[in-house]
Amino acid sequence: MIAPLIGRPVKRSLTLHGHRTSVSLEDPFWTAFRDIARETGKPINVLAAEIDNMRGVESGLASAIRVYVLGYYQTKAQDGA
Repeated sequence: MIAPLIGRPVKRSLTLHGHRTSVSLEDPFWTAFRDIARETGKPINVLAAEIDNMRGVESGLASAIRVYVLGYYQTKAQDGA
């Protein structure tokens, strides 16, 4: 079942490189992000820092997380998992 795509982003706190920051994500993206962290055995702050390190300066962290989540599940679907 596909989660409803309605809803405002919710601001959540993360720690990146020792500094607190916040990111605004819709609930389905936040849930998927947490699930990916759990599946990969990484604390959510570590995964967020990895995504932060990969993103370009023209991309915000929330957008980078959304793209990461999409790419993760696209790869999983292609691999037949």
